[in-house]
Amino acid sequence: MKHLLSLFAIGAGATAIAHAPAAAQAAPTITLTRLDCGTNGPPTDVGLRFSDTYAYNGLKVQLTFSCYLVRHGDDCLVWDTGNPPGNTPTAPKTSLADLLAQLGIKLEQVKYVAVSHYHGDHTGQVSAFPAATLLIGKGDWEAVNDAKSSGANPAPFTNWISGGGKVEALPGDKDVFGDGSVVVLSTPGHTPGHRSLLVRLRDTGNVLITGDLAHFRENYEGNGVPTFNTSRAETIASLDRFKQLAKNLKATVIIQHDARDVSKLPAFPTAAK
Repeated sequence: MKHLLSLFAIGAGATAIAHAPAAAQAAPTITLTRLDCGTNGPPTDVGLRFSDTYAYNGLKVQLTFSCYLVRHGDDCLVWDTGNPPGNTPTAPKTSLADLLAQLGIKLEQVKYVAVSHYHGDHTGQVSAFPAATLLIGKGDWEAVNDAKSSGANPAPFTNWISGGGKVEALPGDKDVFGDGSVVVLSTPGHTPGHRSLLVRLRDTGNVLITGDLAHFRENYEGNGVPTFNTSRAETIASLDRFKQLAKNLKATVIIQHDARDVSKLPAFPTAAK
């Protein structure tokens, strides 16, 4: 009997060992790639509109427009879609479709397209992803659907407004893949439903991407509130939450519009892992 029990124990142990590597291998590989979605020509005088307390008089900052690709195993999420291609000074030289093609990704492979907010420099190419589920803050989705009173432009979202695509209007945070690795964060204030993004990478560590919670380093560090934000109180509260997250998670903070932050991630087409 003891001999049988011993054999059973050995067999059970062998089974557990056999299954352990499979479980480990099942964990998806997560990567983050910055996509160039346009750049302002000359440095911008940020004292004109980016502080409601006249904090940046004479300060000029080189602003840029950043989009991001998150790969979660075989699934893809595009974060913000920048300006539309064209001949305007801020238009990207290469469309998101072409950038993704260079990475071997077809548009229909993008499972989620998430926008930090409804402003045109973040939604200019969102219509290129009609098959993707749109992730957008509930407050912004309501504004887009009530454009006459909110001033939001519904045109980029026609596919989802008409019911042609799936949309998730987020009332709070969204754990996109259900494992805590990619989280859309509720950070209202710039717009009613503004969102930021947390990506947790194996080698690089935690990365926090601002959206337009802040537009440049001085704006972020000094809790600056642009004159065109929809709520000063919500902006300050969101900045406080974001900074606490950055501290507690020891995260790399990437300010999407600040050209000085571009080098925090590898240059395209290399991805952070």
